[in-house]
Amino acid sequence: MKKQGWVKGWVKGWVKGWFQGGIRCIRLRQRFGLALVGFVGVLLFAACSPDQATSPTPASPTDPAQPSVLRVAINPAFPPFEMKAADGSLTGFDIDLINAVGGTAGFIIDFDEMVFDDLIRSIYGNQTDVAISAITINRDRAERVSFSRPYFKSGLAIAVAANNTDITSVQSLQGKRIGVQRSTTSEAQAQAIPNTKVRQTASAPEALQALAKGEVDAVINDAPVTTYLINSGAVPGLKLIAPPLTEEYYGIATPKDSPNLEKINAALTTLFNNGTYAQIYKKWFATEPPQLPETAPI
Repeated sequence: MKKQGWVKGWVKGWVKGWFQGGIRCIRLRQRFGLALVGFVGVLLFAACSPDQATSPTPASPTDPAQPSVLRVAINPAFPPFEMKAADGSLTGFDIDLINAVGGTAGFIIDFDEMVFDDLIRSIYGNQTDVAISAITINRDRAERVSFSRPYFKSGLAIAVAANNTDITSVQSLQGKRIGVQRSTTSEAQAQAIPNTKVRQTASAPEALQALAKGEVDAVINDAPVTTYLINSGAVPGLKLIAPPLTEEYYGIATPKDSPNLEKINAALTTLFNNGTYAQIYKKWFATEPPQLPETAPI
């Protein structure tokens, strides 16, 4: 009886142990299966997600390797400094110069055309980064914007009809009708002459056309522009009275404390020294450029 009971107990224990071991094995397999499914899911999610580590990163706007866009305000109605070619493209001395400045300083030039009255306003209103359009450096403008070093020596001169013998100087303009471009130093000069009737126009060519038609007695304007328009035949029948009334210098206008000003000045200095400026000057004026000061007397 004892032997049979012992055998029965051993068999019962063995069966129970085998059954419990099987259950543990099943549970382990279940856990391993769940872990395997989770692992595969992670791999699939990683494969389908954007690869942030290897995707190209957009260049930062402040990346020194990336050229900056320079928004340039111009008034393309002042030949030969800025004007429209027959195909509508921009051309002129100032256009060539600012493109050379951009190439030297690492700027991409983006032109913004507007009337001359709005050039300075666009600068201190932060609508553009610079303005270049034969802008004379003077005290009034320098209170609102900063200027580059002078890049052109100019001066105001009187234009009259070719057969006019009455007007020979600024004093003989008293009591006369004078045409000028609005918001320029020419207008300020004309307003200072007693007993004159000043006619304002949107551009210098318009003022000279009015003179050619006899609508005004004289025009005060920048000498290089008037000379170019007379010699090109754009305004026939006119002549220039010598000598110039003033000595003026053009500069590139920027907002006050602009970070671009130092780069622009450095680029201008490079262009003066390496002969590029002289090449541009001779292209448009067929003569050697004069010496320019580092700062304009105002």
